[in-house]
This record gives sequence, C-alpha cells and structure tokens, in this order.
Amino acid sequence: MAIGQTPEAPSQDLDLLSRAIGIHAKYPLIDGHNDLPWRLRALNQRNPMALDISKRLDDGQTDIPRLREGGLGGQFWSVYVPATLTGDEAVRTTKEQIGIVYKLARTYPDVFEICTTAEQVERTFQKGRIASLIGMEGGHSINASLDVLRDMYFLGARYMTLTHSKNTPWADSATDTPQHGGLTEFGVEVVREMNRLGMLVDLSHVSEETMNDVLDVAEAPVIFSHSSARAICGHARNVPDGVLKRLKSNGGVVMVVILDSYVSEELRLWQEARQEHRRSLDVQAVGVEAIEAQMREWERKNPQPKATLAQVADHIDHVRKVAGIDHIGIGGDYDGGGGVEGLEDVSKYPMLTAELLRRGYSTSDIGKILGLNVLRAMRGAEKTSQRLRRDETAIAAARH
Repeated sequence: MAIGQTPEAPSQDLDLLSRAIGIHAKYPLIDGHNDLPWRLRALNQRNPMALDISKRLDDGQTDIPRLREGGLGGQFWSVYVPATLTGDEAVRTTKEQIGIVYKLARTYPDVFEICTTAEQVERTFQKGRIASLIGMEGGHSINASLDVLRDMYFLGARYMTLTHSKNTPWADSATDTPQHGGLTEFGVEVVREMNRLGMLVDLSHVSEETMNDVLDVAEAPVIFSHSSARAICGHARNVPDGVLKRLKSNGGVVMVVILDSYVSEELRLWQEARQEHRRSLDVQAVGVEAIEAQMREWERKNPQPKATLAQVADHIDHVRKVAGIDHIGIGGDYDGGGGVEGLEDVSKYPMLTAELLRRGYSTSDIGKILGLNVLRAMRGAEKTSQRLRRDETAIAAARH
C-alpha cells in the first residue's frame, strides 16, 4: 500500500490526501518520540530483533510497512526505561536500549540509518531511508552524573527528557509531588552541559516550574518531544501558554503528541471522574465483583469520549496562534500512546497533513511542522555547542 493510502478515505478527501502524500515526499517527517525499542525489549529481552518488523504486524503501532505509508523521514527512537529504575540499573538499561536502536539499523540497513546531526538527517532522507535518532526519556538514565551524560551523548543520544513520571534528584516532574521547585543547581549544570555537548533539552514530562527554569538558563533551542497545548487539554503533561510564548525567543519546538488523554479535554475529565468514582467504591469496600459491576454501570451511563485527529489539529492551531508556525513539530508517542481516532498508528500521518491542508496551512508551513522546525532546533543546538566549545578552548588557552 502506498504512503497514506486508506481504502476507507472519502472520495472528496482524495485530492487533499494526494497533496499530503506529495508534501511528505518533499519534506522529511521527523517524529519526536516512538517507543518501539521498549516494545521489542518487552516482547523478547534476550533477542529484541525476534519480531520481524519488515512485515505489517497485526498489533502494535509501528513496523516498516506502516512507517513507509506514513511518510516518515526521521524518527527519534525513545530509549525509555521506567522511572522505577534507578542508579546503575537505569544507566545499564538505557545503554541496552540504545543498543536496540543500533540493532534496528544493522538488521534493516536499507531502511534505517543512524544519524546524530541535522545534515545527516537530510542526507539520509534524500537517500530514501529513515533517519534513526536517539532520545533518552528521563534524567534518571544518567544517575545524576555528568560523566554518564557525556557517555550517552557519545553513544548517539541527541536529546534527553529531564524527567519521566517521577522527579529526579535535580528536576521536578509534571506528574509527581513537587520536590525542588523546578531545577536544582545541579539541574542547571545538566542543562549547561547538554548545551555544551549539543544535546537537545527535552521538556516533555517536566513541571511548569522546571520548564521555566530551563528557559531561564538554556542557550540553545529546547524541544517538547511529545506534548501538546494545555489550553486545549488541561493535562499537566501539556505546555501552558506562558511557556509557549517563551519559545519565540528560545527557538524551541513543541512536537504535538498523539495520545488520547493529552489530546481530548473531554476524555481527560471523563478519566478523572471515572477514577474518582472507583476510589469512592474502594472506600466503601463493597467487594471486587460489586465494584466491577458498578463500574460497568457507571461506564454505561457515562460513555467514554473519543480523542480525534481533528483535536490533534486543534492543538497545532493553538501552538501556531501562541508560539508561531516556527515552533511546531510532531511527536506521536506511538507504541507508548495512541487511542486517537484517525491516527491509530504511524501509517496515518498523511491524514493529519490532509487535515492541515483543509484548514488552510500552506505547503511550506506544513513542511516546517513535519520536520524543518526540529531540524532548525538541532542546528541551533549544534551551533551553540560549537560556540561554547570554542569559548572553553579559548579560556583554557588564556590560562596557559
């Protein structure tokens, strides 16, 4: 099946879809976050490559046929490890996850190519391959060590999400009880070292205070590898308008996520109400069977709302309105998220592009959203690194 081809597409949408496919051929779609490496590990830790992703799979959200249909030009593979892992175990597991990304490229060399710079991504796209980039998801992966951070950079990691679902010893998460009020002094050192190395600082998952603390000290563009607009969906994982406005001066990019509870406010509120109802039943201690029966009745009376492709486009509209067209990207969170009608897996990206065309976005603006904006952010991080390293060399020379 060709890129974006969907037999159920209404005939009136075929022109838009055809134009969308053409845009994907012209501009690289660089997805900010995909959890396929963890899925491969979870299925077979001893042999992650046992799953043949060269074939279209019946489950999961990512395989090579669907990546091709989706028009992917580049993918940041998340080398996620659970926030429950700490210390040396977190470091070791992260390195093993990085190894899986390299194994993907070795197993499918005609499809994937490891890239660490914006220029390499563009060259790989021109060759018809998918640029494979590495992103760490959670500062627990470095065990509070700048030396480990440097090791991860030299292994190929080009962004690090400062926290995952829990605080690190040096930064607050969006989904944990505040501990530091944002970044600690060591957290500032981490950000500065990432700038020096040329590693993008990823602010998905961090608290609003951490976002602002980073923007106060960052000398390079930041990214949100998989987050959306909090004004549209009030989840703490999304980006508030005050932070969106600051991206104009920083040069950063929000890579809009495709995960139902971060996309739909109606669904988020429904989930909260469901959890509260469940808690009230637990307090009553009426027994497991009675609780399950009452939950089914509650769900019958309160049908679950849907998250939709149009709502994802609403988030893109809002980021454009507040931050500007130069600060939008795409971060699907596939094989770690999902649940959005019309964007069920990586093959569906041209449908989102068609929706943006329907809303009046120009071809050049869509090109920015698909990949040009994040490539600019990568180049910004690379140039900042070059400058800081030159300054470092000059200072060292002056001392001698």
